Amino acid sequence: MERLGTLRRNMMRITGAVAVSAVLALGAVACGDSDDGGSGGGNEVTLGFMGDLTGENSGLVIPPKQGAQLAIEQYNATNPKTKIKLKTYDSQGKPEQATSLALGAVKQDKIAGLIGPAFSGESQSVGPILEEAKIPSVSPSATNITLAEKGWKYWHRVVADDAAQSAGVGTFATNSGMKKVFLVSDNQDYGKGLADAIEKAVKAKGAQTQSDAVDDKGTDYSSTVNKINQFKPDLVYFGGYYAVAGRLFKQLREGGYKGKMMSGDGSLASGLIEGTGKENAQGALLSCGCLIDPTGKTNPKAKKFSDDYKAKFGSEVAIYSTEGFDAATAFIEAVKAGKTEPEDINTYLKTIDVQGVGKKIKFAENGELATEDIFIYEVEGDKLPLLGNSNEAKVS
Repeated sequence: MERLGTLRRNMMRITGAVAVSAVLALGAVACGDSDDGGSGGGNEVTLGFMGDLTGENSGLVIPPKQGAQLAIEQYNATNPKTKIKLKTYDSQGKPEQATSLALGAVKQDKIAGLIGPAFSGESQSVGPILEEAKIPSVSPSATNITLAEKGWKYWHRVVADDAAQSAGVGTFATNSGMKKVFLVSDNQDYGKGLADAIEKAVKAKGAQTQSDAVDDKGTDYSSTVNKINQFKPDLVYFGGYYAVAGRLFKQLREGGYKGKMMSGDGSLASGLIEGTGKENAQGALLSCGCLIDPTGKTNPKAKKFSDDYKAKFGSEVAIYSTEGFDAATAFIEAVKAGKTEPEDINTYLKTIDVQGVGKKIKFAENGELATEDIFIYEVEGDKLPLLGNSNEAKVS
């Protein structure tokens, strides 16, 4: 996922007195969560979590942060030889802010690894900094296809990319008999990339398509609504985040559109229902490489995790809660194996092969997750229950 476009690669070259001063000043911006049950003396490794924790799309990032926090607290409670401290860095989803925070995390806080960044735009910006510093990262939620094409050696993610998501949506749409699909994006890297990939996927399955883009800062989408109503699609798919999706879907229903509405992982949050309006949101569909399975139907570990998560935070597991836990688990397994230096941890990540509370934690050479399942969710009341795997789920 990404909030904004990528910064130029030479951001990784920021040096000199100005950069040093910025890093020192930003120490106060990086809010450190106490983590883990305390250090209690002995050895300690510091991990970071970076993402939008207070911005308009923070509903997508707080769940994975809490998942990571839970994994680390449970590990520390076993009284290990080396404990883990978790520090959080609130980027608000802004690549330029993430860049500055990453510099502080590396130079001042001496992190041994980073869970995140959560969005793809900030991942694009932070990646070169982490590569230069040789700090491993595992994102729970950044899905842009190009991230795995950078040749980065220290980058990983525990979620399928947008290529897998688009293929899954193409299969789901075909199985559901959707022959006309209108694609809308917020014209940002994540949203446009996802919408373009899905358009290509559904066209390959024989669907007719049209597309348009909306301003993610705008509030009036009547022009796009009119184009959609003229095309009369079976499905409108929005690529972007729930704040914009809610405005668009609300205006679609108020404008008379009766067909299916769907968005991706960036909209899989209760904020979509709030923005669309409960009545208008019913039946809205979401695709995601993330697994939300409180019943343990897909994996017995998922139910225990869900129960532990609810006991700790007083809320149900949500988007990327599972992936946050699994991203932290990847680092925990490295520390348990005696790897406490960044390069040693990174080497370990290349060999990890364990069952997470969601999917198997195993990385390809380019940092991609080996498993690429995509799941479909459907709004029901004020919930977002799992409909099924995209290869099997369908709606009439």
